[in-house]
Amino acid sequence: MIPMIPFEAGEQTLDWIGLTDALAAGHSLPKAEIGDTFLYRGEDTLLNRAAWIDGLGMAVKTATVFPGNPAKGTPMVNGGLNLYADADGTLEAIIDFHLVTKWKTAGDSLLAARRLARPDSENILIIGAGNQGRALHTAYSAAFPQARFTIWNRTLANAEQMAAELENLTISDDLETAVSNADIITSATMSTDPLIKGAWLRPGQHVDLIGAYRPDMREVDNAAMLKSRVFVDSFDTTIGHIGELSIPIDAGIITRDHIIADYYDFDAFQRHDRDEITLFKNGGGAHLDLMTSRYILDRWNAQT
Repeated sequence: MIPMIPFEAGEQTLDWIGLTDALAAGHSLPKAEIGDTFLYRGEDTLLNRAAWIDGLGMAVKTATVFPGNPAKGTPMVNGGLNLYADADGTLEAIIDFHLVTKWKTAGDSLLAARRLARPDSENILIIGAGNQGRALHTAYSAAFPQARFTIWNRTLANAEQMAAELENLTISDDLETAVSNADIITSATMSTDPLIKGAWLRPGQHVDLIGAYRPDMREVDNAAMLKSRVFVDSFDTTIGHIGELSIPIDAGIITRDHIIADYYDFDAFQRHDRDEITLFKNGGGAHLDLMTSRYILDRWNAQT
């Protein structure tokens, strides 16, 4: 019988360090082929993200985005992921959309932090008090158990609610001070105007950018880009697609060569010294959904 892996039961089998190791191993295989398709009906959207990695199999993640659903008491975003066998293309599992997305997104950033952030980082700032901010708190806690966390959010009440739900998390209402004091800054917002200023950054920090995914979105300014050694999870799914990179490149602020490496070049994907500022742009392509879903199925099979 083909397993259908739900969110809560599936999550109980997973761990963040194991996932990042699986993501790293996935990038030792041949480069993924990926493709996205969008269909629309008024404000409603059907998004399919597909990936094929020789040796790992195929995945198609479907998301339905219906903005009118919350008024009816139904979640706005729904979907699922179909995972197919590498050998013969048969369906191996159907996995909850939110499970794959949560673990893929935070795991993607955590893998970068394990390579780029200083291992002795003690102060981690989370910008954005949404669901992804909560996932980042859990993920970063796994790799930096000695760290203290701070949350900043535009709406203070949402930050207060997140701090009430999670341990080891204090609230800041001063973003500049919070950024300056942090060893790691991880940002998951929908901002189109840069929130993080390069003037606030100091030597030795690591900046993790998750929120921007459209051509008009940015979370850091030009000065931050210029002060940092910049890395991405995939050149193919970030450059030319996401404003965080395309806006400063198109304006001539930085060049394509300013982006040092993606995950397919782990030899270059590393911190050189304690004082440099590293910056990672999380693009979250479909190949990472495939790697994550394969890890989820492997863990599910091992526990059942």
